[in-house]
Amino acid sequence: MKIIVIGGTGLIGSKLVAILKQRGHEAVAASPNTGVDTMSGKGLDQALNGADVVVDVANSPSFADDAVMDFFTTSGRNLLAAAKKAGIRHHVALSVVGTERLAASGYFRGKIAQEALIRESGLPYTIVHSTQFFEFLGGIAASAGDGDTIRLSPAYIQAISSSDVALAMADYTLGAPKNGVVEIAGPERVRLSDLVQHYLRAKNDPRQVVADLHAPYFGAELQDDTLVPGAGARLGTVKVDDWLQAQL
Repeated sequence: MKIIVIGGTGLIGSKLVAILKQRGHEAVAASPNTGVDTMSGKGLDQALNGADVVVDVANSPSFADDAVMDFFTTSGRNLLAAAKKAGIRHHVALSVVGTERLAASGYFRGKIAQEALIRESGLPYTIVHSTQFFEFLGGIAASAGDGDTIRLSPAYIQAISSSDVALAMADYTLGAPKNGVVEIAGPERVRLSDLVQHYLRAKNDPRQVVADLHAPYFGAELQDDTLVPGAGARLGTVKVDDWLQAQL
């Protein structure tokens, strides 16, 4: 099977391409680095020609509200139009657990718009909602930092390793279209403020995390269930301490 991975040179995409190739499929990484630009449409028709499945794991290069919305809607429309033209049989997209509960955030409004385009496209699809990656814990700390203090919500999170995300994406890519949303998450449910403090200690970072119920998460206030999956989610196997140990 020929599979095009949009964002295939990034954190998740590169791992996904490797797994799909190991399983005997023709997996092609498509990104601006390989001459495929979903924002302009450059190279899309050529990349998707003869493909069976397209997987979109690309992310906005900017977190500014307008830029995020423009990225997810423009690239989404261009990709879906090219996929229809190519007769793609399965469109798979990576999104975020809790997206529909995070509309106060400009980033997540962009993801909501992207998902709506996929649902309305008429293409067979699977949207994979993932919890936050371990690899982004440093970014969360940076986004909430004020000098030596980091203010974060004590809401629950069930973070996941990028390797578990890539494995799940491979399985859903090779499976039948769900025409709906599936959820994936890590094996441990902990408080966001506690998880980031644990991460900082492991990195010998002296900054302190203060638990604040009203601390925004990329512009949105969290409830206890905002960042965690519902019943029936696929759970990864990598625990945060195992992942941290592997970073040393």
